[in-house]
Amino acid sequence: MAELPERVRIDKWLWAARFFKTRRLAAEAVEGGKVHVDGARIKPSRALRGGERLEIRRGHERWEVEVLALSERRGPASIARTLYRETPESLAARTAAAEQRRLAAVANPESAGRPDKRARRQWRRLTGR
Repeated sequence: MAELPERVRIDKWLWAARFFKTRRLAAEAVEGGKVHVDGARIKPSRALRGGERLEIRRGHERWEVEVLALSERRGPASIARTLYRETPESLAARTAAAEQRRLAAVANPESAGRPDKRARRQWRRLTGR
């Protein structure tokens, strides 16, 4: 059985925990200030230890997690979920934000694209142009 490391680069851990698809994306997120450890901005080469709290932002999603285990290797999602524990507040906020985005999408459906000839004629009749 392989030994578990005591310290892991944060970009490797974010990739192994499946927050980002590639290590490069993880490093860019850290460099861009999208990842904070215990409230402080960090560099991709920073060593991560167990028990630290992370704030991770990716697009509209925001996680607050506690590091439970370290890994340098990317494995199945079931194992990746054992590397961290999300705070209940973070989970509730992400669920509420997802529901709000879903309701906003229902209220404002996107158009099907450029209108065809018939739709343009109907629009002209409606607007009086």
